[in-house]
Amino acid sequence: MRSLSVASTGMMAQQLNVEVISNNVANMTTTGYKRRRPEFQDLLYQSQRRIGAESSDTGTVVPAGVQLGLGVKTAAVYRIHEQGDVLNTENKLDLAIQGDGFFIVDMPNGDTAYTRSGNFQLSPDGVIVNADGYEISPGLTVPADTVELTINAEGYVSAKVQGQIAPVSVGQFDLASFVNPAGLEAIGNNFLLETPASGPATIGNPGTDGFGTVLQGFLEGSNVNPVQEITALITAQRAYDLNSKVISASDEMMAAVAQLR
Repeated sequence: MRSLSVASTGMMAQQLNVEVISNNVANMTTTGYKRRRPEFQDLLYQSQRRIGAESSDTGTVVPAGVQLGLGVKTAAVYRIHEQGDVLNTENKLDLAIQGDGFFIVDMPNGDTAYTRSGNFQLSPDGVIVNADGYEISPGLTVPADTVELTINAEGYVSAKVQGQIAPVSVGQFDLASFVNPAGLEAIGNNFLLETPASGPATIGNPGTDGFGTVLQGFLEGSNVNPVQEITALITAQRAYDLNSKVISASDEMMAAVAQLR
């Protein structure tokens, strides 16, 4: 019976749906996390009566036909890049991007990674780095005797140095944007890598065309909506239950056939 295999694909699809939801819920407090959404497609169809086939010698055609579906498959797990809530931390090295763009991270292996997580710190040499100690492009070094650090909306970094009246210019942050940010490859630790699907990175500065602005002392929170996730979880659970009932019903029907004398 086709219903056994069809319902099994439905159960597997809803299992993956719950796994995606669980990952979203687990990252509700992850800085810069973008929620995921699974997308499904129907499988092949078996045509028992082809649509448009001639049904008589006079040229009449079958208007609908008979097509039986073979189930469902996973097409993609899509990343939704909508703005997350901006949270005030009052930490001078915490930065949030309002609008489009990613911070650029120089990885130790020479790769370039991208992130929306702006919880930065200073290395022992005064270089602005992320929580793993990786440099943030373009490699800004803060003077050792800095008493106050200011980062404006355009990403300009200036330091007030002890004993000097005029602030010292440290540099300006770079941002990257992509035609298809959903095509970036997630590798963990809030890092994303460029892929052929994302297109090449366009590098610019905050506040210019196509790039958002920077907020000092703030972090962008996860864009996971707990109400939506719980609703989606209930829907997935009910769909899983219905598919399991289809398998049970198919098993009972096969048992009835097997008992025929």
